[in-house]
Amino acid sequence: MHDQADIEMVLSPLFTGAGYEFSSVSDGRSGLHKLHEFQPDLVVLDIGLPGEDGLAMLGRIRDTTDLPVLLLSARDRTADKVRGLRAGADDYLSKPFSGPELLARVHGLLRRSGRAEPIQDEIYDDGLVRIDHRTRLVTVDGGELELTAIEFRLLNMLVQHEGAVLSLAQLLAAVWDDPCAVAPDRVKFAVLRLRAKLGWKGQFSPITAIRGIGYRYRSGSSSSSRVYRPRRSS
Repeated sequence: MHDQADIEMVLSPLFTGAGYEFSSVSDGRSGLHKLHEFQPDLVVLDIGLPGEDGLAMLGRIRDTTDLPVLLLSARDRTADKVRGLRAGADDYLSKPFSGPELLARVHGLLRRSGRAEPIQDEIYDDGLVRIDHRTRLVTVDGGELELTAIEFRLLNMLVQHEGAVLSLAQLLAAVWDDPCAVAPDRVKFAVLRLRAKLGWKGQFSPITAIRGIGYRYRSGSSSSSRVYRPRRSS
């Protein structure tokens, strides 16, 4: 629930790109209706809703559900944050904010609440890489590989966004749960180790470095097959 149309233009691709199903409204009355219809796992609530104070809206949400609520606000004073948290919010993020930080906070709220995190397809298969998320089995060119937890998350993040350039900050937030982007060199060394395990070297590697930005994965295959599973809401 937000107060500006341009915020939706930022949040929608941010959440859907991270594997969440996203729905939004721009006023409190529609928000309550959507809340019961959509039954999300988490609410991102902008305090500056038109026609109704966001904290009043938070109170109405708390009357009906205990799902996690993350407040967004242009107010960054400590007193405002305390007021929001005391009103029932689970977290408070001041605007302007970064996408990786918002996703990291959402990830943390869902994890602590025991609610679902984004669910990828049960099986990803693009003809080169096959990932079974149920068994965590990774197969490349027909051979099974043993990856560390970090390597598995890194590969999964890259292949799920095939063709897109992922920044170091995005990878740190998603793979290392590091929204502050501390020690970005860890991404470089993790990619080097992952490439070595996969047998991908130099210019022939499907994982390429984009100078000054991050990394991109391209399978080189024109077709891919995936087994789909419904995604949870946010």
